[in-house]
This record gives sequence, C-alpha cells and structure tokens, in this order.
Amino acid sequence: MNIVAEFFLVTLKVLWAFVLAGVKWFVRPKEKSVAGQVCLITGAGSGLGRLFAKEFARQRAVLVLWDINSQGNEETAEMVRQIYREMDSTLPTEGAVDGVEEVPPFQPQVFTYVCDVGKRESVYLTAEKVRREVGDVDVLVNNAGVVSGHHLLECPDELIERTMMVNCHAHFWTTKAFLPKMLEMNHGHIVTVASSLGLFSTAGVEDYCASKFGAVGFHESLSHELKATEKDDIKMTLVCPYLVDTDMFRGCRIRKEIEPFLPPLKSEYCVKQAMRAILTDQAMICTPRLMYMVNFMKSILPFEAVVCMYRFLGADKCMYPFIAQRKQAMNNNEAKN
Repeated sequence: MNIVAEFFLVTLKVLWAFVLAGVKWFVRPKEKSVAGQVCLITGAGSGLGRLFAKEFARQRAVLVLWDINSQGNEETAEMVRQIYREMDSTLPTEGAVDGVEEVPPFQPQVFTYVCDVGKRESVYLTAEKVRREVGDVDVLVNNAGVVSGHHLLECPDELIERTMMVNCHAHFWTTKAFLPKMLEMNHGHIVTVASSLGLFSTAGVEDYCASKFGAVGFHESLSHELKATEKDDIKMTLVCPYLVDTDMFRGCRIRKEIEPFLPPLKSEYCVKQAMRAILTDQAMICTPRLMYMVNFMKSILPFEAVVCMYRFLGADKCMYPFIAQRKQAMNNNEAKN
C-alpha cells in the first residue's frame, strides 16, 4: 500500500479509537461473564487481593488464592465460601419438569496455596500443582506487593531485592507459568495491579517506584507482544490506583489543605472500579480519573515545573510521615525483643 494512503488510513483508525473511547464515557460497555472460569489471585491473604477474591466470587468464578501467609489466605477462602453459600441460597429450587431431572447449577470452588511469589522456584512448583489439581488458569491477577518503608541509603540491600522480586519479577514468573496455555487457546486475561507510583514517582520510596515502573513496563510490552502475534482474545488490564487506605502506606499524607479534595481511596471503591475495567476488557484503569491528567502533565511539563507542583501539593515529601512511622514501629519491636 502507498505510504500516504496508509498514513491516511492510520489517522482514521486513531480518530475512530478516540471516538470509541469517548462513547465509553457515556455508554457503559457490557460486562463479560467469568462464571466457572479459573481465576488466580496473588497476595490474596489481605488488602486488595482479598477484596478481588470476594468480587470474583460474586461473579461465580473458581478461585485460586496464593499468599505467603497461610492464615490470611485461609481467612479469605472462608469469606469466599460464605459468598458462595449466600449465592446458592438465593438460587430458585425447582423440581424435575416432565420427568426430566433438573441439572444442578455449577458449584464454584476455592483453592488455597502457600506461595512466595518472590521466589521463582516456588512460583513454578505451585503453578504445576494448580494445573494438576484445578486446571488451566483463565484469569491471572498479579496483585502481590510489598514496600520496605526506608529511605534509599537506610534500606538494607535485601529489602530492596525483596521489593523488586515481589512487585516486579514475580509478574514474569507467573505469566511464564500460565501464558502458554492462554496462547494455545487464544483465551485469557492478565491483570497487573500496579500503582500510580508506577506512572510518576515521589521521594523516599525509590525501590517501590522502581518496582512498579518495572511492572507497568512489563505489562505494556506484553500487551504489544500479544497484539503483534494477533492473540486478540487474550486481554490485558493495568490497574494504577492512587494512594489506597490500607496498612501498606498508613501515615502517608499530602498537604492538609489539599487532602480533602484528594483523600486516600477506599479499598472497596478501588477494587470495584478495577473489576468494572476487567469485566469490560478495559486496557487501563487509573483511580481517581485525575491520575490520567497528572500522568499527562508529568510527561509534557519541564522537570522544574513538576517539582513546583509537587511542593505545592505536598507530594514531594508525602511518604516521609509513613517512613517515620515504619521506623518508629521497628524501633519499638526491637525494644520489646
């Protein structure tokens, strides 16, 4: 094709993509069903992972829960089973019709596995168990995450490596374990739970930002690879929430005059927004929507202008109270011991 004609065609496709994106702001896309599909969630023992498990349970998915904390993982599994029981109790019970025995509704199950996703061997061994005991994974939610809570020069090398392994490298291992079958079937969905700190950074959490930037880069490159190989029925969703009100970053604060307009996100709201994106095959979800603008401004403004904005918002040192709390807690624990 003539390059001028091809350029004109590409321009039309780009404009059409803008139109479709705009329509989705006003007309909510239809959500797909994941009932009966195997959904694996890492870091399911607490926080966002637990909430994702509960949301997928309400969609009647078969849950595979991974966490390094066995007790927390089992607590999540029991919550999921309770949701299954409540849903089963609301199903209509009718007898056989015209001598034909009624087929009982599908009964989803939940499976738990103790797995340290920061260790490649643990991921591959546990993945093999899942394939043998449950089946092939349809939806992979890479959610597990850790934060060291130290300034760079005060952070032990082991904690830096741990942050990178869990927040970034684990995505490689889990994807390599389950993507081959997705490619074979041309079916599946991979969800990367990253962070707004994977799009723009702040001071004091260099290891965490680096790990989340790595996760975002991995996700985007894999998305392009799937498109290049024309595996269009394997979907990818990138989740980048603003500060979430969990124990992970407790104490983090922006400027007090600004905070009422940009408070920490409720974890339930964050997960519900992410679930809507997953079930409508949305490529990326930032919550709140203001994060899209912040990321765009960071890309076009001079660095000094970005610094000025950070200082005005109190975002330049927003992690310092959190780090101080972590340090105080560690000192208290050492004193008790």
